[in-house]
Amino acid sequence: MTKLQNNLRTCDKGHNYYKSSDCPTCPICENIRKPENGFLSLLSAPARRALENNGISSLEQLSTYSESEILKFHGMGPASLPKLKNALQEKGLSFKN
Repeated sequence: MTKLQNNLRTCDKGHNYYKSSDCPTCPICENIRKPENGFLSLLSAPARRALENNGISSLEQLSTYSESEILKFHGMGPASLPKLKNALQEKGLSFKN
């Protein structure tokens, strides 16, 4: 098995970072963008971007989707579902059936 080599990259904002994948996302920018509170703050960066890229920024919007629809979003994995379910339940909401 070949080991991927990290490549030095610079984002549009001038941050230098190393990445071995083709993903263009700057981890420094992602840390700065991470919300301090709310349900999106509970998620990993890929899962958060998956919701944001699909126009979901509130629990009310999230509740209009089923679990299977959410899992189809690129970047969303099954580990995020319990966090999302708990956040929905705290607001008296749930995923669509």
